Amino acid sequence: MNEEIILKEADEQEISINMGPQHPSTHGVLRLVLSLKGEMVQKVEPHCGYIHRGMEKMTESMTYQQIIHLTDRLDYLSAHMNNAAVCLAVEKALDIEVPERVKVIRTIMDELARIASHQLWWCSFGMDLGGLTCFFYGLRDREKILDIFEETTGSRLIQSYYCPGGLMADIHPNFQQKVKEFIKYFRKILPEYDELLSGNIIMMERAKGIGKMSKEEAISFGMTGPSGRGSGFSCDVRKHHPYHAYDKVKFNEVLRTEGDTYARYMVRMDEMRESMNIIEQLIDNIPDGDFAVKMKPIIKLPEGEYYQRVEAARGEFGVYIISKGEKNPYRMKFRSPNFSNLSALDALTRGHKIADLIAIGGSLDYVIPDIDR
Repeated sequence: MNEEIILKEADEQEISINMGPQHPSTHGVLRLVLSLKGEMVQKVEPHCGYIHRGMEKMTESMTYQQIIHLTDRLDYLSAHMNNAAVCLAVEKALDIEVPERVKVIRTIMDELARIASHQLWWCSFGMDLGGLTCFFYGLRDREKILDIFEETTGSRLIQSYYCPGGLMADIHPNFQQKVKEFIKYFRKILPEYDELLSGNIIMMERAKGIGKMSKEEAISFGMTGPSGRGSGFSCDVRKHHPYHAYDKVKFNEVLRTEGDTYARYMVRMDEMRESMNIIEQLIDNIPDGDFAVKMKPIIKLPEGEYYQRVEAARGEFGVYIISKGEKNPYRMKFRSPNFSNLSALDALTRGHKIADLIAIGGSLDYVIPDIDR
């Protein structure tokens, strides 16, 4: 049989293959069942749950202070923000107003975590597209933030630094100086990221016009965070439902209307600059005072239902609590941004090539433990 005929028949035949659950471009234990015609993606079916730990069920037998340590391990790159959602929900239920010092420190910590998360996303995304140098640049700069976290919280990744009523401990005496040094350093370094990847012709060819999603589609899938804002969906919780000290600082909600892989990429790049702007407004103006409100060893929320949302690095993270007045929640539900963003992967990748699937998935920046819970 003629070779051209064989290749043509192969392109017309639809086959199903597994990508994962162990695959370097899924950045975690995620299985995608791909339906392909040749190199073209016909359908993507995600299979989740490989590291499901039953966290929502576990919360029913834990105190509210103990639950903080579970939320670290959802999106471990948004540990501070996840902790904040539980703390704010508990404080709202108990009608507790935390000191201004706590609000400002939490805001700075959240934004440092956002920058560190986006740095790790950038270096991994670049590596997925073949830019291995990105991985070394991104990790080099992220270490500076992790060193700041370690000095104050004692941990580098899953800090458990926030607690209902405030913070576990006050900031380290070197905290303000180290943060200002990092901002000064990173403002000079960030243009290198653009030089290396953002303006790279290969990167733009692989990202522009790939994986497009309209604003209406993004809303229908519940896509939030940079993935939703890349389609023009204004969904920044810090702007629409301010918490911590976000109502006291000026910053822009980064929006792009193209809705493609490059738009989602550029939203995150610009968000790192906005995070630095927020930190600069607060770092020299941390109020004096206590770092926590005195709380009872056992917290009991009044009977009722409570919800709190925060802007995590990948979108809206929500905590829903049903309390029966006991020391443990009757039911706790986490609204995971990664789960909603992953649901759009099939629609984003249909009609594209397998190589485009890698770029599109990288632009969604999903963290698998946050999906599986």
